[in-house]
Amino acid sequence: MGWPFSRIGASGFSSYSTAKEVTHGIDGSGLTAIVTASSGLGAETARVLALRDVHVIMGVIDMIGAKTVKEAILKEVPTAKVDVMELDLSSMTSIRNFASKFNSYGLSLNILINNAGICAAPFALSKDNIELQFAINYIGHFLLTNALLDTMKKTTSESKKQGRIVNVSSIGYRFTYHEGILFDKINDQSSYNNWCAYGQSKLANILHANELARRLKEDGIDITANSVHPGGTRSTNIHIHNRLLTGLVKIVRLFGVEKILGLMAKNVQQGASTTCYVALHPQVSGINGKHFADNNLAEVYSHGRDVDLAKKLWDFSINLTK
Repeated sequence: MGWPFSRIGASGFSSYSTAKEVTHGIDGSGLTAIVTASSGLGAETARVLALRDVHVIMGVIDMIGAKTVKEAILKEVPTAKVDVMELDLSSMTSIRNFASKFNSYGLSLNILINNAGICAAPFALSKDNIELQFAINYIGHFLLTNALLDTMKKTTSESKKQGRIVNVSSIGYRFTYHEGILFDKINDQSSYNNWCAYGQSKLANILHANELARRLKEDGIDITANSVHPGGTRSTNIHIHNRLLTGLVKIVRLFGVEKILGLMAKNVQQGASTTCYVALHPQVSGINGKHFADNNLAEVYSHGRDVDLAKKLWDFSINLTK
């Protein structure tokens, strides 16, 4: 079922297209993908990729929940190739262990989907003493990507198939602090605003994809990096750290009442569609350093287009993850 105000874009798809619809007829056999998270959008992304014969590895903090998701996928698609590996994005040690373990298996890696995230959490620090939303939504994925990049490069070189990295961002990047990224105040509780911190982490996802794409292109490596806005999606647990009414009030103030229906209307099948589209669809081949929403190319504003900010964030992140 569609949702109001949807328009079919140049891709032939729209906001109400589902992940199954945008990948219909695509053969993913021979491809291997890592998807972070196994609930909500992560679970649906894993399910649909598996449905298209992609070998899916879910990097998860909740092993029990992930195994339930895996069983459900195998019940639907008995031939599906799905594995579950433990990954705590708030811990650099866990991320390095995950990457080391995966790399030791000798598997190929064609697709990396940096999907997991938390939203508008109260101030807290990660295991590495980094503000939690910045740590989980961005820094964890930055480190994971770098730790897996050599494997992706090897796969791309040997298979002659373009690799794809997809950063799941959010329109929430517009919530960010006025300066964009508060480099000197990442861990400053006194200036912390839970929604601005969420926006900061989601802006970082976009800037990461942009700078990574630039570097890969400069090095002549056939791997693309793009960011996506999945759309506000029902039935995900990303908001568990924040009361629903608080979130609604914030969105009303920022975007106006008319946007709420659009932000709240997607189901999980629709919410996962743009991620699956960018990860698998032939139309996206060669598109690099771009942003997608509703299964189509989308513009990013202001900070999201700042090349110098992206470079500064990259250097900052390298130092933070040493």
